[in-house]
Amino acid sequence: MEDNLDHIHQQALKDLAALENTDDLQDLSVRYLGRKGILTQFLRNISKLPVAQRPAAGKKANEIKRLLEKAFKVAAEKLESQDQAAEAAIDVSLPGRAVACGALHPITQINQQICDIFSNLGFDIAEGPEVESDYYNFEALNFPKDHPARDMQDTFFITDDIVLRTHTSPNQIRSMEKQSPPVRIIVPGKVYRCDSDLTHTPMFHQVEGLLVDENISFGDLKGILTTFVHQLFDEQTSLRFRPSFFPFTEPSAEVDILCVICRGKGCRVCSHTGWLEILGSGMVHPALYENVGYDADRYTGFAFGMGVDRIAMLKYGIDDIRKFFENDIRFLEQF
Repeated sequence: MEDNLDHIHQQALKDLAALENTDDLQDLSVRYLGRKGILTQFLRNISKLPVAQRPAAGKKANEIKRLLEKAFKVAAEKLESQDQAAEAAIDVSLPGRAVACGALHPITQINQQICDIFSNLGFDIAEGPEVESDYYNFEALNFPKDHPARDMQDTFFITDDIVLRTHTSPNQIRSMEKQSPPVRIIVPGKVYRCDSDLTHTPMFHQVEGLLVDENISFGDLKGILTTFVHQLFDEQTSLRFRPSFFPFTEPSAEVDILCVICRGKGCRVCSHTGWLEILGSGMVHPALYENVGYDADRYTGFAFGMGVDRIAMLKYGIDDIRKFFENDIRFLEQF
C-alpha cells in the first residue's frame, strides 16, 4: 500500500516537472487530484483495505495529497511568471501580420456574372434537386425510355428510376408545373455525367434558361443570347447559330462565338475554325407543353443551356478544366 502511494507521488512530481504550459497543468491536476483522479480514487477505496491498515493508509494518502497540492501551486506560479516574461518580451510596436483574404472561386464569379446579366433582363432564378427522377430528367423532356438521345448523356444511375441529374433542364418542367405563363427563369446548378478529361469533369456547372409566353419567336431567342454574349465578353464578339438536335426543343441550334483567343483567325483553342461552341438552344418542343398542361396553340417559348465551366475556361484562357478543382492556391489567387 505504501509503495503504491509513493509511486503515485513520484510519478506526479515527474509529470509536473515536464510541464510547459498552464493548460497542461490543469489537465494534470485533474488527473491526480480531481474528483475521479488517481489519488482521490485511492482515498475512496481505503474502506476496502483490512481494518488494521486503514488509519495508516488514510494518513499517508492525505499527506501526499497536501504535498501534491503544494507542488501544483508552486508550478502554477512558476508557469504564470514565465508567461508574463514572454508577454513582456513582445514588441507591440511591430506591425501586425496581414491576414490572408480569400476570394470567390472563378467558377462562382462567372456563375454570378451570368445570373446578374439574365436577372437584369428580367429572368428569375430557380433551383431544383440534384438527385432527380427519370421522369423529370428524361421522360418529361421528350426522352422516351427507348429514345437513342439518352445515349448522348452518360448518366449516373442511383436506381432504375433515380439519377444524378445530367442537366438543369428538369427545372423547365418543374417550373411550368408550378405556374402559368409567362415563365421567365434561369436555373444555375451542378450537374453530373460519367465523363472526365481535359475539358470534362464528372461534376460540372450549368445554367438553364426558359422563357414561355405568347408570341415568343426564335428572333427573341437570338436577341436575348446576343445581348448576353456581348455583356459577358464584349460587343465585338460575334455569334452564329448552327442547326442541331435536342429532344426538348424544335427547332434547335448550337450557338458559337467568335474565338476570344484569336478573334476568328484560327488557333489551337478553336481547332483553327475561328469559332467556339458555348451553348445549346431552341424553341420549346410542343410535347413539353402537353406534359405540363399548357396550350401549345397559344404559347410558345425558348430554352437554352450553357456550361459555366466552359465559359470560365474561355473567359480566363484556361486550357484544362481540372485546374478549377485541384484547389491549388497559386492558381486560384490569380482570380
